[in-house]
Amino acid sequence: MIKIIGICILLLLLVGCRIQGEEGIVIEVNDKTWVAEIADSPAEQQQGLMFRESLPANKGMLFVFNDSEPRTFWMKNTKIPLDMIFIDANWRVVSVVKTATPCISDPCQLYNSTKPAKYVLEVNAGEAVEKGVKVGTRVQTSLKK
Repeated sequence: MIKIIGICILLLLLVGCRIQGEEGIVIEVNDKTWVAEIADSPAEQQQGLMFRESLPANKGMLFVFNDSEPRTFWMKNTKIPLDMIFIDANWRVVSVVKTATPCISDPCQLYNSTKPAKYVLEVNAGEAVEKGVKVGTRVQTSLKK
């Protein structure tokens, strides 16, 4: 019952946390944080961070899926190198891709999680290492207002 209530609260937070100015969802790992936009619809997930010229430090995008399964991402039309942090339904890191490189033309390299993931956090390349993100690391979330 407590787990169901926790999941409901998290879903309410995610629905109400679209980035507008400085609002968003705070992703905390090892006492270090990112503020992330949320991509939880198929259209938002397909667009991701494509065509952006830059991503401010300590900002990112959290992809939220309805289920946990192995995830495959690519960097098609993404102009900035990124780290991809794959997170399971229990908010534990299950895989980290360091410095996924931009891809402007096909074929683009595919980046896979090594285990099922419900969330994927994309951040600037190098920030995962800088913040000490490793497989097994616990991730926490909260609102940013």
